[in-house]
Amino acid sequence: MRRVRPADPDWPSSTEWTSLKEKIGGRLLDVSSPLNVCRISPRDTACKNALAQIKNPYFLGDEPALTQSSGWVDAWTSTPSVYAVAAEQANDVAEAVRFARDHRLRLVVKGGGHSYQGTSNAPDSLLIWTRRMRGIRLYDAFVPLDCEGDMPPQPAATVGAGEIWMHVYDVVTTQGGRYVQGGGCATVGVAGLVQSGGFGSFSKKFGTAASSLLQAEIVTADGIERIVNARTDPDLFWAIKGGGGGSFGVVTSLTLKTHPLPDYVGVVSATIKAASPEAFRRLIDRFLAFCADSLLNEHWGETVSMRPDGTLRISMLFQGLDREEATRLWQPFFDSVSGAGDSLRIAEPAQILAIPARHLWDPAFIMKNAPHAMKADTRPGAPKGNVFWSGDESDAGRFTYGYESVWLPASLLDPSARASLTDALFQTSSQWNVTLHFNKGLAGAPDEALKAARDTAMNPDVLNAFALAIISGEGPPAFAGMPGEPVDVPAARRAATRIHDAAQSLRIVAPRAGSYVSESSYFQQDWPRAYWGEHYPMLSDVKRKYDPDGLFFVHQGVGSQEWDRDGFVRLST
Repeated sequence: MRRVRPADPDWPSSTEWTSLKEKIGGRLLDVSSPLNVCRISPRDTACKNALAQIKNPYFLGDEPALTQSSGWVDAWTSTPSVYAVAAEQANDVAEAVRFARDHRLRLVVKGGGHSYQGTSNAPDSLLIWTRRMRGIRLYDAFVPLDCEGDMPPQPAATVGAGEIWMHVYDVVTTQGGRYVQGGGCATVGVAGLVQSGGFGSFSKKFGTAASSLLQAEIVTADGIERIVNARTDPDLFWAIKGGGGGSFGVVTSLTLKTHPLPDYVGVVSATIKAASPEAFRRLIDRFLAFCADSLLNEHWGETVSMRPDGTLRISMLFQGLDREEATRLWQPFFDSVSGAGDSLRIAEPAQILAIPARHLWDPAFIMKNAPHAMKADTRPGAPKGNVFWSGDESDAGRFTYGYESVWLPASLLDPSARASLTDALFQTSSQWNVTLHFNKGLAGAPDEALKAARDTAMNPDVLNAFALAIISGEGPPAFAGMPGEPVDVPAARRAATRIHDAAQSLRIVAPRAGSYVSESSYFQQDWPRAYWGEHYPMLSDVKRKYDPDGLFFVHQGVGSQEWDRDGFVRLST
């Protein structure tokens, strides 16, 4: 099978496109990048306005022609589809799926558009754009369809596929006083995060986003709108809980379990500078020992970075503790640093802060009390709730040079193995920044969270990992149409090589460790095992059952090895 392109004689006629447009209430868009004007008139006001918003994730998300990442060197470049269905209801999606199937079109699905691997865009394609599928509804006692008697009623939130986490948190937490497990980056799309597994700052307590899924509505390759849960189409329901977005169908709505909100959430931040490589190695070992004793539990998430200049950067979040409890826990570590003499220096003094959890995603509270922590959507008339964390601005429009991730087993924190892990992190950090994301490994989580995560399609390695190590590098936005040559390709390739090489020390101490599908290398080796481990054969069976012709294709997604690199020519069946 070969999919058709606009230059092919089998490409749908204008009459056929008009017919589709009529069936979906006029919601078929002829896609054009807002940066196209820059090719012709780079000094034009429209070009300047677009360039001024290129680091605004809300602007990027509201443009069907753009994506949250602009590309990856030697891998992909953000490219608009030919047409987009701006879906507002499930029937719009079903009509688009049937049209793509009948006309052999390359189909792309985009909600938040945050795919580092470029899976939410493709040239010569039809885009199903779910951004307009909004709506958030809270339940005190939700029971999935046909599950009466099997499942007790429980608090939940039903969310449209086009929603982003910032708006969901505002409704569920700020207004509703509950917690829903979503993403740390507040502008990530809900549907994509859940389908990839999904980590948030407090996953050590509440598990993954996928493990909170109670029910979903999805359109499969046959154009049928389905409600899936543990009773109805349970195999498909399991597959979309971490099996990867865009591979099994188009999710149009999700219902997620909500949790009691902790009293407090807080942050611990500090930067420690070592005077010599030997002192830095000792600092890494000291921190790992502290982690094993005090952080491997449900309270802690987010990151600690180790850098080539011998600095350790702490940026940890906590929940379920107050400021005094967090301070007592960290004091022995900071005392040991202060007592190390000239070999260690606290470059940025430790700050330990806590706030009522209900205010964590409250824009008015954060803007008043920590105005530098958040940024606002600066477009004229933008809703006040359109805010994002300042630390995520670097992700908007990023052009990736390299990206590697490895789940680190908790067994490496045992005294017998810790020296090897210390050496590996020391070697890696001497070549490139390495960041440990403690909330992206579930070792230390409570039994309930582990049990729920075990019933998802994610690689079981996540259950035994204390952290996900990420080594990455990127440059500024490089969308087509931007003035000049935004990418220094030789420099980007050199960086990619260094990033890849830096990760090898970690792969020596964790040779069979998996990788998180949404945060990994475009060139991931042995990706079925790395992303899904022992679950991949079952995911393949689900793919063949619900999408036997491979209508849904994403790079390194389930079944993608049957197609060529861009998903247009089928290589095997």
